[in-house]
Amino acid sequence: MLKNWLFGISSAVAETVATDPAAAEELSPVASLLGMLMPLLLMGLVFYFMLIRPQRKKDKKVKEMLDNLKHGDRVTTIGGIYGTIVAIKDDTITLAIGQKNQAPTEMTVARWAIRQVEEVTVENDGEVLA
Repeated sequence: MLKNWLFGISSAVAETVATDPAAAEELSPVASLLGMLMPLLLMGLVFYFMLIRPQRKKDKKVKEMLDNLKHGDRVTTIGGIYGTIVAIKDDTITLAIGQKNQAPTEMTVARWAIRQVEEVTVENDGEVLA
């Protein structure tokens, strides 16, 4: 559709130039400006659809995940620490870290430091996860 629109403009300019030589002098700056701006506009569209839009979708998913954190969720931090959420305050989360048979160690991390919510709980290295 965009391709047809662009070619329609260029063909209309070419027809006007062919029928009226005086109009050619008036339209040539417009046509040259249009010719210079089209590649920039097309590059802007490519950047938007290939870089900006996917990044916004990813950021939206991460924000949704961080907003849906709750007590008892098993999470991984950006530092690679596995823990279970014990308490949530505004921008901080307290994690219980350690094995089940030992007293857990608690640590407080920033909410943005949570990478993902784990689906499978990791009990210890000796067990096989199903």
